[in-house]
Amino acid sequence: MREIHYFTSESVSEGHPDKVCDRISDEIVDMIYKEAKKTGTDPSHIRVACETMATTNRVIIAGEVRVPPTLIKKDKNGNDIINPTKFKSAARRAIKDIGYEQNGFNWKTVKIDVLLHFQSSDIGQGVDNASDQQGTEGAGDQGIMFGYACQDTPALMPAPLYYAHKILELLAKARKEKIGDAAKLGPDAKSQITVKYINDMPKEVTQIVLSTQHLDESWDSGKVREVVEPYIRQALEGLPIADNCVWHVNPTGKFTIGGPDGDAGLTGRKIIVDTYGGAAPHGGGAFSGKDTTKVDRSAAYAARYLAKNIIGAKLAKRCTIQLSYAIGVARPLSIFVDTDGTGKVDDSLLEKVIFEVMDLSPTGIRAHLQLNRPIYAKTAAYGHFGRKPGRDGSFSWERLDLVKPIKAALKAYS
Repeated sequence: MREIHYFTSESVSEGHPDKVCDRISDEIVDMIYKEAKKTGTDPSHIRVACETMATTNRVIIAGEVRVPPTLIKKDKNGNDIINPTKFKSAARRAIKDIGYEQNGFNWKTVKIDVLLHFQSSDIGQGVDNASDQQGTEGAGDQGIMFGYACQDTPALMPAPLYYAHKILELLAKARKEKIGDAAKLGPDAKSQITVKYINDMPKEVTQIVLSTQHLDESWDSGKVREVVEPYIRQALEGLPIADNCVWHVNPTGKFTIGGPDGDAGLTGRKIIVDTYGGAAPHGGGAFSGKDTTKVDRSAAYAARYLAKNIIGAKLAKRCTIQLSYAIGVARPLSIFVDTDGTGKVDDSLLEKVIFEVMDLSPTGIRAHLQLNRPIYAKTAAYGHFGRKPGRDGSFSWERLDLVKPIKAALKAYS
């Protein structure tokens, strides 16, 4: 442990081009789950792997799905194809809610192409056939997933990312509620926070970077700082700002062309923003646009859930968990726990306990965290972790309801 070190993380707003695409992809996941409920379709049969690309007044939605019959129509040759109507509507609703009504990207006029096709039977059999053979679904793909938690913040998240998210959330709220000059901010924004750590605990903010789109072309960097600084200070109430903190607010000057009109966006390009801001490893798979047979998403949620509950049980100051899977195989191939020398029990013992307190097959994860629900659009910006569990079942992986089972399982080994 170093006496003093500095760590930096960034966040991007819901109007960032990549986040627009994440939001559209997750709105489509939610729409399909809602349609399943309306039609009586078993939500566990839903399959979604939806990728979105956006540029100047254009959105392209592609990927593979298995959907309720109401989302299917016949082509001119009588073949079943995906009906694009509700997918386009979901995309427009997302763009409107984010706030894009500018000339180069407008929810009313943007052209939307839906190029979704039915799920490959070769991929589908990895999940479906495994269920027949093993009694539970196989993982939708191979891969490694990581979960992390630490004592930096009340949300048990790394401080630089936690506060970077909070700044942008407050600015978006003020913009949408049209509070004073914040009403003239645009949807596209980025934040970046550098935190000074002393003896491994966050002590103060030493660098603040904020770039935000603004609709008034007369504004310069000074005016933007005047508007955003109160919200930045509000967001950082839990962590002191150093007296010599360096501020960079709209350092390039004018920023009026934003969103996909300024830069193309793609689903899944902000995976470090989505997770732990670089403070922990990432398995490489994106979350947005995927149903939860895809362990890229569900197992990453499970790993965070387990790591957070280990910290919540005060068994360590930091905890990283890795899970690995093979396509078509239900059980994880391996589990690895690393408390970075801060654990009160051996990491190998925690690995045993984890298997006792949670079924880590895709079916088990989805059942335990109740993931077969339309709860994903709100995950698309400001992080998938460190959020409050919602009454609708959203962010169920942020609950601390495994603390007692973990302690009880450990006691059985003593």
